[in-house]
Amino acid sequence: MISLSRKEFLDMGSVAITAINNGQIIQTTYLYQHLNMKTKSLYRDKVNIITLGCSKNMVDSEVLSGQLLANEIDVVHESGKRDHNIVIVNTCGFIEKAKEESINTILGQVELKRRGKVDKVYVTGCLSERYKNNLEAEIPEVDAYFGTMELPMILKQFNADYKADLMGERLLYTPQHYAYMKISEGCNRTCSFCAIPLMRGKHVSRTIESLVDEAKRLVDRGVKEVMLIAQELTYYGLDIYKKRELPKLLHALADVKGLEWIRLHYAYPSKFPMEIIDVLKERENICNYLDMPLQHAANNMLNLMKRQITRQEMEDLIGGIRNRIPDICLRTTLIAGFPGETKDDVEELKTFLQKMRFDRMGIFTYSHEEGTSAHSMIDDVPAEEKEERAQEIMEVQQEISLEKNQEKVDKTFKVLIDKKEAGRYLGRTEFDSVEVDNEVLINSKKKLTIGEFVQVKITKAYDYDMEGEVV
Repeated sequence: MISLSRKEFLDMGSVAITAINNGQIIQTTYLYQHLNMKTKSLYRDKVNIITLGCSKNMVDSEVLSGQLLANEIDVVHESGKRDHNIVIVNTCGFIEKAKEESINTILGQVELKRRGKVDKVYVTGCLSERYKNNLEAEIPEVDAYFGTMELPMILKQFNADYKADLMGERLLYTPQHYAYMKISEGCNRTCSFCAIPLMRGKHVSRTIESLVDEAKRLVDRGVKEVMLIAQELTYYGLDIYKKRELPKLLHALADVKGLEWIRLHYAYPSKFPMEIIDVLKERENICNYLDMPLQHAANNMLNLMKRQITRQEMEDLIGGIRNRIPDICLRTTLIAGFPGETKDDVEELKTFLQKMRFDRMGIFTYSHEEGTSAHSMIDDVPAEEKEERAQEIMEVQQEISLEKNQEKVDKTFKVLIDKKEAGRYLGRTEFDSVEVDNEVLINSKKKLTIGEFVQVKITKAYDYDMEGEVV
């Protein structure tokens, strides 16, 4: 049979030529119609991965992409070109809003499949891990569902092999100069509101050697900042080294040449190892930044949330950290509207914020999740009230954030340039992580390079951003 490229064939339209295959004459017109209906399946597969949820999901998608590419399968991430024929949706199942977004995304891709725009739709990630049976019953048009630990099974759909030697190798969907690095999977904590252990399993640490090796490869690709992520950073090492070894890991990563910033996300406050703070103080390329979700401050709420810590213990911990590093940036996350929360609890939380003066804060409204121990409680705070309480708490932090930013005016900071928008450069200090924290807006006549560090003098301060000029 004659062989034509796709472009050549489609350019021919319905020209009346013939081809001979095993002695039979086949009209090109028939071939054109046949290929037009089956066009994608006759050419090399191209996979579009859609990632929902947190940075940990992003890393999973990057690893999946690396495995597909290693098996010579074309892959893109959240492409709008519609030049792919297979879609993998990496879902989030953390709270109700995230679940709704995941389901709507799946339904959107299933509709594209129904209209013949894609051939196959696969679903993976936390929502699929948690509700696989329900999803298979409710959305059977999806070709296959996979859990959070079933990467080899996804690859089998493409007749591809899982390549263990690629551990740590992945495509980067972040800009070239920074990357997330997952140091462990799962969580052994039993917080009453949290469904993550249901979706991610028990805590499993990666070895120090594998993480250092990955960091070196990232630096070779141009990465200057890595953000260490896990469900719980401070638990690192307990499973494989029988003791908390985050300080040892930090020292090893800080020794990697070319790695200029190391940032810590998601540290649990209970039994927090203060040796971590000593390492931050000692090593210049570890940012004076710590993300420590506290969730609440009222003791009755902390008890019901099973946080294994009291308000006084949290205040002592924060005071101890700031005594060792006075200018450290502390970020926290809170929950509004947990079952049984009263207005007095909200007032206590606001008072706590005013006293502790966190540099950064995020807040969620409570989501009543099946399988968690809090699900047996009555979800007695109406949704509208949850939102109002969250807004009240955020307004307290907004004022604190403005005051802290104003303290930086006329001071000079090392800033990493992330991007250029509307004629201005946007960067971050060591006290700001990607997407969730402040940005520094820079007007510069001199051309700056994305991914470079510059010295910037702060000239103006706002609630959550600052302006500055290159020194």
